[in-house]
Amino acid sequence: MTGPDTPELAFSVRDVVAEPYSAAPQLTARVRIEDGSGERIHAIVLRCQVRIEPQRRPYDQAEQEGLRGLFGGRERWSDTLRPFLWMQCNTTVQGFTGTTEVDLALPCTYDFDVVGSRYLHALGAGTVPVSLLFSGTVFTKGTGDGGSGFGVRQVPWDCEARYELPVAVWRQVIDFHFPRSGWIRLEHDVLSSFAEFRERHGLISWDETVRTLLAGAAGADADELDEVVR
Repeated sequence: MTGPDTPELAFSVRDVVAEPYSAAPQLTARVRIEDGSGERIHAIVLRCQVRIEPQRRPYDQAEQEGLRGLFGGRERWSDTLRPFLWMQCNTTVQGFTGTTEVDLALPCTYDFDVVGSRYLHALGAGTVPVSLLFSGTVFTKGTGDGGSGFGVRQVPWDCEARYELPVAVWRQVIDFHFPRSGWIRLEHDVLSSFAEFRERHGLISWDETVRTLLAGAAGADADELDEVVR
């Protein structure tokens, strides 16, 4: 069995790539796992929280404006710019001794109700500082007499890995599934109002419908705007 002095597991991210043929937007992280216990690892049931750490990168003026809805004005960022959860994922690591590498699927979304999507959409270039926080259960073998025993231990709570994710990689995976487009979720009554407005004005696409509404909103008074959305 392992004791308090047993070397802990260590994780590092070797690379993150965009998957072009997945059914939904997905990044894949190549994770390296090192175990210093000398035991034969039978399997690891691995869980991971992926957090974005926005305070660890600079922002140009355009990005600051794009992030105003999330973090407020630049003068508030000392209080509002805090790490936040982007996603949770898991995988099963096959048996190994010492060191192995495993692919960890990172499912993405372009839903603008998700904070991570709004944040990433506002960035122009550079990288996104992310932290992967690991937990789970390690199943070992060969710990008993004759090497036939099995053991169980937990992934230490402080196992994590940092990575600088290029913004271009995230944009690539979104472009695979939403080329030159995105989507937002609307309530049924709002969507019905959009559809009615589109038909009434003979507009040929949803893009044209939204552009027409935006163009009209700048010069409309409150009563006119209420009439549009009813």
